[in-house]
Amino acid sequence: MQVAVLAGGVGGARLCHGLYRLQPEGLSLVVNTGDDFRLHGLAISPDLDTVLYTLAEWANPVQGWGLRDETWNCAQQLTQLGGESWFRLGDRDLATHLFRTHQLDQGLSLTRVMQQLAARAGLPTDLLWPMCDGQVRTKLRLSEGWVDFQDYFVKRQHTDRVLQCRYEGADQIPPTEGVVTALLAADRIVLAPSNPYLSLLPILSLQGMAALWPQLRARKVAVSPMIGTRAVKGPLASLLDSLGHPVSSLGIAQLLRDWIDVLIIDSGDTHLQPQIEALGLQVGLTPTLMKDTEDRERLARVTLDV
Repeated sequence: MQVAVLAGGVGGARLCHGLYRLQPEGLSLVVNTGDDFRLHGLAISPDLDTVLYTLAEWANPVQGWGLRDETWNCAQQLTQLGGESWFRLGDRDLATHLFRTHQLDQGLSLTRVMQQLAARAGLPTDLLWPMCDGQVRTKLRLSEGWVDFQDYFVKRQHTDRVLQCRYEGADQIPPTEGVVTALLAADRIVLAPSNPYLSLLPILSLQGMAALWPQLRARKVAVSPMIGTRAVKGPLASLLDSLGHPVSSLGIAQLLRDWIDVLIIDSGDTHLQPQIEALGLQVGLTPTLMKDTEDRERLARVTLDV
């Protein structure tokens, strides 16, 4: 089976890992780059690196992002010097950003750079796909105006009420040729349990994606990142509330209904099934919390079988 996955964030990376362990061949992972940015002159791709590190089994097992056994000497010294330290980069993680920045400055595309990084991590070079090679920037409107994603998410610790989201440049930038090829070839498209506003909608907002989507022959399955009224990780619950959707998997269904055939929700949310089915979606029920590798593989198998 050819499988394409749309993903971002820790939850998305964990499901990607489960799918990769089940079937390393015929798998394409399309990763959000709407939160990419430059800091200290370095090109940083947080979602791409989280997926890369997770698949390579390098990721910090507790926080889910960054590298295991990381050291923080550079970040600590930067703080001591009074430098910009709101976004802390680990010492070994810095090597990834230095490598990426140099290659991009030499004229390589982000897609090509990620192929190189995947190869050096022992992963297939046709596995990990940036959603595009242009610059899309996720912006959020707060009470005092628009801010960049990283300002909201890291600097402000995502405590502000969000009034609107936009994906700057998405309507002018198409997905890469590799992404389009993977989607057209897929028998199954999986929308990972990623924050729809911050990880999935940036991908789906790319130029031409809305027109391409109905042409895809794949069965389209999403996994809800909500369990009850709480997000597994991050600010999704507050985003659903402030942007006018139910704070539950029903809100996820409303957001994604035009993009999917099936929504997998946690088995504890059975009471939502009739309301989600009323939206025209099939519902899959299973435990969705991924505590370990076994959970990742089990949930991945459900996405392939439902």
